[in-house]
Amino acid sequence: MHANKSYQVLHPARNEFFSGIIAELPLMVGVIPFGMIYGILAISVGVPANAAQAMSAIIFAGSSQFVSAQLFGLSVPAIINLFTVGVINLRHALYSASIAPYLQKLPTRWKWVLAYLLTDEAYAVSIIHYQQEGDDRIKHWFFLGSGLTLWTTWQLSTAAGIYLGASVPASWSLDFTLALTFIALVVPAIKDRASLGAALAAGLVAVALFNLPLKSGLLAASLIGILVGLLLEGKS
Repeated sequence: MHANKSYQVLHPARNEFFSGIIAELPLMVGVIPFGMIYGILAISVGVPANAAQAMSAIIFAGSSQFVSAQLFGLSVPAIINLFTVGVINLRHALYSASIAPYLQKLPTRWKWVLAYLLTDEAYAVSIIHYQQEGDDRIKHWFFLGSGLTLWTTWQLSTAAGIYLGASVPASWSLDFTLALTFIALVVPAIKDRASLGAALAAGLVAVALFNLPLKSGLLAASLIGILVGLLLEGKS
């Protein structure tokens, strides 16, 4: 009887876990090339291979990893690099606030693991799942499945990019592709007045303050872009 009861508890949890994996898989079509491009570009700007891979494991956030690699290539002081990464990742605080009510009753160890796995793609599928009908006591297994799928894919695609980047001749100078990548990321994200205003403000400030020491103009551009976006969002 005891074994049967344990199976009845674990079986739904297992289903949730694999449902999370299945829900996340379609998003990996975009994640795989993104991770490979990051690995290639990190190597091209001088980030050591082990450090580039460690960034994917520790930072685990594509956009901020691109920026951090670029700042490393420009020899920007570490404190500014860390602050910039923090500013870019502020959106994760919003994700956390949104999904936290569903995780309140979980043990602390679960909260730590899920906090680490909380990324754009994992949040997108998990919050939808939490808002649907079902047993909320086991839905964290869905979150775990989606998060681990993304984490594994990101580590492997980064490693593939690092391998490819190390085999690309330095004379090819792939640095310019970083700017092209960000343009490709930013343009589709501009969907309203607030995002357009934020992008224009950040771009103009970045150009105007390009010659500031320690590349601090990038920080100023990021902060002003965020402020402009928030102001326009409040007026809409």
